[in-house]
Amino acid sequence: MSAFARRDGVLHAESVSLIDIARQFGTPCWVYSRQALEAALEEFQRELLGFDALVCYAVKANSNLAVLDVFARRGAGFDIVSGGELRRVLAAGANPQQIVFSGVGKSTAEMELALTTGILCFNVESAAELERLDMVARGLGKTAPVSLRVNPDVDAGTHPYISTGLKENKFGVAYQDARALYRQAARLPNLRVTGIDCHIGSQLLDPAPFAEALDKILALLDELAADGIVLHHIDLGGGLGIRYRDEEPPTVHAYLQPMLEKIGQRRLQILVEPGRRLVGNAGVLLTRVEYLKTGDAKNFAIVDAAMNDLARPALYGSWHDIVPVVSGPATSIPWEIVGPVCESGDFLGRGRELALADGDLLAILSAGAYGMVMSSNYNSRPRAAEVMVDGSAVHLVRRREEIEELYALERRLP
Repeated sequence: MSAFARRDGVLHAESVSLIDIARQFGTPCWVYSRQALEAALEEFQRELLGFDALVCYAVKANSNLAVLDVFARRGAGFDIVSGGELRRVLAAGANPQQIVFSGVGKSTAEMELALTTGILCFNVESAAELERLDMVARGLGKTAPVSLRVNPDVDAGTHPYISTGLKENKFGVAYQDARALYRQAARLPNLRVTGIDCHIGSQLLDPAPFAEALDKILALLDELAADGIVLHHIDLGGGLGIRYRDEEPPTVHAYLQPMLEKIGQRRLQILVEPGRRLVGNAGVLLTRVEYLKTGDAKNFAIVDAAMNDLARPALYGSWHDIVPVVSGPATSIPWEIVGPVCESGDFLGRGRELALADGDLLAILSAGAYGMVMSSNYNSRPRAAEVMVDGSAVHLVRRREEIEELYALERRLP
């Protein structure tokens, strides 16, 4: 059952009307459902029962402290890609031994912070990073647990901007170089080789590329064992897609079961790193129609949300369903749903058949992932408020920015 459903024609988040949320917190406003977050995490955890397994939420998808807190309370680990994300998950109550650190550009300061914190593992993505991590660990008198993110050169069949497993992508270690690099890692005195990691892309709708990548990773794992390098965990990455429009994403069972069967009786801890799948359909962006502008070529509905709030349509050409908060009988016509930002690319939806009037509330669906985290202050627009609905309770989990805060760090010339 969806956490966002209509009651008497009005869209609700769990038991709370989106009209009431707009009245209390204004628009634009991000609205998340705790019920949807917990249900999505539980689907993964249920499939992994009986295995030594850990679900590490990919923080980049939505890093609000309340979202992280919900997952930490339910036993999730975290996949981070920066020192800032590390500090966030710690502030949200994460167990350091359930944190994996990914990313191609870890700085020395970030390595030091993670080593001091005592995280589970560094997912190393280059030979140069391996050498630096050994040096940093030596300086601190510590041993860094490492896994190599191996790029299997598998086509994930997704948007090129979110494909990460091909040899031309910047991510990971080339498959043909991985065995030699593992040998190098095993020789470095301040590294402890613990695992292997693979992530091929995002918004994937076919389980086949996951299975193809895993076959190559398991073959490499056997080669490493022959070299005397015995790994303790395998990180299957994330990337499982969600429904935005008419997609039919696989169930978590259909995604995981073929891979669990391939792993078989190997004595390995299993890590997975879902992001979008846990939060994407757990959030909406609430916005209000400011002006309606009709014309011979197109009809424009100018709303108070914009590309600085939700960048995905302008950045990727992504589709998000856009629905009226209050359904009505009026006749629908096609509208361009656009924001006030001074860019022709400032659109949230194109050619949407809607019945609209000035002041109408709209909900932009499936906006819980890569929404607020990618927002900006372009045109000196304050970032929107975020609220979390928990049954009939509504919690403000990030207040709306004030305009004065946007230039608070700046100074005029003397």
